[in-house]
Amino acid sequence: MSVETPLPVLKPADFASDQEVRWCPGCGDYSILAQMKKVMPTLGVPREKVVFISGIGCSSRFPYYMNTYGMHTIHGRAPAVATGLKTSRPDLQVWVITGDGDGLSIGGNHLMHCIRRNMDLNIVLFNNRIYGLTKGQYSPTSPLGKRTKSTPMGAIDNPLHPLSIAIGCEATFVARSIDTNVKHLEQTLKRAAGHKGTAFVEVYQNCNVFNDGAWSYAKDRDTKAETTLELEHGKPLIFGKDRDKGVRLNGLEPEVVELGKGITEDDLLFHDEKSAEPSLAYLLSRMRHEDGFPEPIGVFRSVDKPRYDELINDQITQATSERGPGDLDKLFNAGETWTVE
Repeated sequence: MSVETPLPVLKPADFASDQEVRWCPGCGDYSILAQMKKVMPTLGVPREKVVFISGIGCSSRFPYYMNTYGMHTIHGRAPAVATGLKTSRPDLQVWVITGDGDGLSIGGNHLMHCIRRNMDLNIVLFNNRIYGLTKGQYSPTSPLGKRTKSTPMGAIDNPLHPLSIAIGCEATFVARSIDTNVKHLEQTLKRAAGHKGTAFVEVYQNCNVFNDGAWSYAKDRDTKAETTLELEHGKPLIFGKDRDKGVRLNGLEPEVVELGKGITEDDLLFHDEKSAEPSLAYLLSRMRHEDGFPEPIGVFRSVDKPRYDELINDQITQATSERGPGDLDKLFNAGETWTVE
């Protein structure tokens, strides 16, 4: 009887590569990298079975800094490359690292189709609402009126909201965290890694050089309790420093209410991340600080649906059993062929 060799016990340092980390001092990317290194040893996946794939941008340096396999691909195409890899190597754990510029501009179409197919991938989108690598142009998530080098009179594009897009594409796992909320970010990444299907995680990340303070309201100690709401499955939507505010539905519209003035927790909206109907998750993704709402963090949606990579390999197995393994040489020389001399 053969005895399986136990996997070596790994530590966060084992996932650190020998490359110098070259982000600007104070960049939020450092925190995301640190939490990823903390999470990886807890997953029980050998390093040779882990792949990080990125596109172009500050976030896309990530594969160099992880002591795993990785690919630094081209602008916006990381989901396409990851789809091919996961389909051909379903045994691998594949992470896609992208940014609001890389993933939502030229890469928007690839991202959308990857999500709707429900590939078994983990997509982490760093959102700093700016193009950092190219030195401060406005991005697809920059707010209206944002003055940048490419919008000196203020941005006139309506910003995209990453989670709303993901939920609109029927994403089976959708979550949001914040770079400085390290425990929350660590747990969010861990939950994403355990999901079967496309796990999409948006991280509010600060670019302290070209867009410093973009998320200050959601990060500052004095304001974050009033401007964010941590989602918990099966629990009412309560927030505030004194836990005295909540969100309820008024018809189909959410509204902020105060508890204790004839309003109890039972009157509030209760979070259900397991709902097959994505409308509630979409509603939560639309709650904005600028509209007077707390912005939810945590898991918006976590459901189980068929996965593209599994289905396509099932089809290959079925076709092979019915028609044999095939012969490329015979296929290439079948039908009408000719030779050019």
